[in-house]
Amino acid sequence: MTVPDRMLRVDLTTERVRSEPVPEAWLARYVGGKGLGARYLYEMEPGVDPASPANRLAFAVGPLTGYLPGEPRYAAVTKSPLTGAFLDSYGGGSFASRLAGSLGDHLGVVIEGAADDPVVLSLAGGEATIEPADDLRGLDAAETDARFPDAAVACVGPAGEAEVRYATIASDGGDHHAGRGGAGAVMGAKGLKAVVARDPALEVPAALRDLRERDEAAFADSDAGRWLAAGDTLETVAFGDETGVLPTRGWQSRRFGGADGLGVERATESATGRERPEDPVPGGFRVSAGEGTSSTEDADSDTTVPRGGTPIALGAGLGIDDFDAVAALGGVCDRLGIDVISAGNAVAWAVRASDAGLIDPADHGVDRDLSFGDEAAARELIEEIAARSTPLGDALADGVAAAAERFGGTDLVPTVKGMELASYDPRGAATMALAFATGDRGGCHRRARPVETEAVADPGWNPAERAAVVADEQDRRAGLWCLVGDDFLAESFGAAAAAEWLAALGDERDPDDLRLLGERVWTLTRLFNLREGFDRDDDGLPEALTRNTDEAGKEGEAPGDGLDPDAFEDLLDRYYAYRGWDREGRPTARLLDRLGLADLPDAATPVGSAETIPGFGAADGDDD
Repeated sequence: MTVPDRMLRVDLTTERVRSEPVPEAWLARYVGGKGLGARYLYEMEPGVDPASPANRLAFAVGPLTGYLPGEPRYAAVTKSPLTGAFLDSYGGGSFASRLAGSLGDHLGVVIEGAADDPVVLSLAGGEATIEPADDLRGLDAAETDARFPDAAVACVGPAGEAEVRYATIASDGGDHHAGRGGAGAVMGAKGLKAVVARDPALEVPAALRDLRERDEAAFADSDAGRWLAAGDTLETVAFGDETGVLPTRGWQSRRFGGADGLGVERATESATGRERPEDPVPGGFRVSAGEGTSSTEDADSDTTVPRGGTPIALGAGLGIDDFDAVAALGGVCDRLGIDVISAGNAVAWAVRASDAGLIDPADHGVDRDLSFGDEAAARELIEEIAARSTPLGDALADGVAAAAERFGGTDLVPTVKGMELASYDPRGAATMALAFATGDRGGCHRRARPVETEAVADPGWNPAERAAVVADEQDRRAGLWCLVGDDFLAESFGAAAAAEWLAALGDERDPDDLRLLGERVWTLTRLFNLREGFDRDDDGLPEALTRNTDEAGKEGEAPGDGLDPDAFEDLLDRYYAYRGWDREGRPTARLLDRLGLADLPDAATPVGSAETIPGFGAADGDDD
């Protein structure tokens, strides 16, 4: 079997489509997915405006996409309009599988330029065609998907067309999203309404069937597999509440009195089924989206798949304890094509800013009061954000960090590199603050989740161990996303297994090199961000997390739970040292040489001094 080794290149301005081989050195170093997408992104000129035609957007798969256990996924890689940093966002479902099937011997498609009028990029048989799509203008994700009954669709809704900076790329009618960071806004800026994969999913080749059967069973029997089978990621609501890391009412509290009404038991009562009921890990719960969530004629029959981010950001985060109301609110976001985490944080910031007297909603086109627990007001504001239809909605469409810079209130809702934090309040698990702060795409909980160990029982990590835990998990996930695999495989699917699978496809790789893959790619994305002007300050502790929760003691928090900035700076020093970066967070020439990246940095990319941070020995992360 031939391993894909080409890339489709599409210029929407000139309507040119071409196929080209991926440079052999790039395939060797980056494999596919995140790594290869990052390498194509690094070829852009520094300082490209994310909304400009010069920005690139890659839909990338890996050599094992569609074969691995877990949910099949694809990577959307671009420069984020929300943060200005590197962005890789992942979507699952049938589109990921059919994308791999439609690409032929290609590992993805890299799109640049911009169309004057809406277009669709159609993929089949390893070829791409650009088709007019003016008739799709203004349609939501479900309506757009319905226009292609025999294909799988990744599209933007109205939020993407309006270039909301956290607009998503929706697939499966809005059940799945490449959500965080605004890849949908890049599609909107390019006039790209949808990418349509017309071929069926790939069949698992005979050489991989035994491996698939073995590792699928192992995944189903792993801690992650059993956890997902029991409740998908909705289990995070109960986990967060029980351990005191659940962001509540705009990050004012770490526990929520209504958490029991938002978790797995309520989802089970409301569910019409699971996404993949025949699988040992059956996917998310399908629930009724409720009235008014779609403009389709039969809106009441629509379903949605709320995952953990929905009840956390739109439920606890907004003080709403009714599961059906939260699921309906999530359905609104899904169809409009707007990230539920950023949207929930934006509404929460607006409520807190209004309470603090920083904004008067009436002065910004909003004719109602804003308060926690008001689902109807939250829905209306989200709709205004998606359409940029009121001055407040327009301001919030640029993200919490931009709104806070304009109106004040930077200490209300935490952001990192302009991205709103997700899922876990690190005031209840301090190592999670390091994971958020050092995330290559901003305040992301998916790069490393030490909270899942630290919040349950203090593991007794010293600062050097905390730094190592975060960096090692970031590297494992980055490596897996080059293949591209479900990130819940990261704990059970390592370099040795990856080498075995790739060898079965005829792609012989040294497991030791695959162990370096994630570190190499993480270093590449760091170089990209440094070139775009990011530095140590952008890895800082958000001001909101240095404060005690305002409601300490009311729902179980201990007073004095704000994080210590000095202790955090020491932890950041140790993280940099462990990675082989200098005190300013710049990878050193010595590290680049070890990773085979010495020839990568261009003249605009800062590279660290020869030595890492003094005072930390080999046990603290010296790269000998």
